[in-house]
Amino acid sequence: METQLLTQDEKAKLDAELKRLINYRPTIAKAIAEAREKGDLKENADYHAARDEYAMNESRIKNLEQRLRHVTVVDTSSVPDDMVFLGSTVKVKDLNTGDFETFRIVGEAGKIDVDSDIMEVSAKSPLGEALMRARVGATVNVSAPRGSIKYEILELL
Repeated sequence: METQLLTQDEKAKLDAELKRLINYRPTIAKAIAEAREKGDLKENADYHAARDEYAMNESRIKNLEQRLRHVTVVDTSSVPDDMVFLGSTVKVKDLNTGDFETFRIVGEAGKIDVDSDIMEVSAKSPLGEALMRARVGATVNVSAPRGSIKYEILELL
């Protein structure tokens, strides 16, 4: 598994999720025990549902533990104030259409927030790679499936 770059906040969210899943284990174990007491396990829907929930929870725990072993938390303290970097929120102008857009550069654990006016973009996506380390005032080219897009970086928010 390749190293994933994360902000400190993204790593903290993964750590919190792992802790929540681990703390949920006793609840699932209790549900399995209670369902087992109901008798015949072959036709016991509660038992099978609890076992399935246990398996899914353990799978998520294993996945998170593996991901956390391969993360690098990026230190953004020495990044210049006008440079786009992991965790930055950047306002850009699409030079092809004149539209203004706002992006947040996220690491691999980034979560797409569809309710926000800010589009979260992976640092490893074509857009993220074009924006990373660019400075306010610069123009970047992004190779997209619909063609090349030019953005002017207006400001960091």
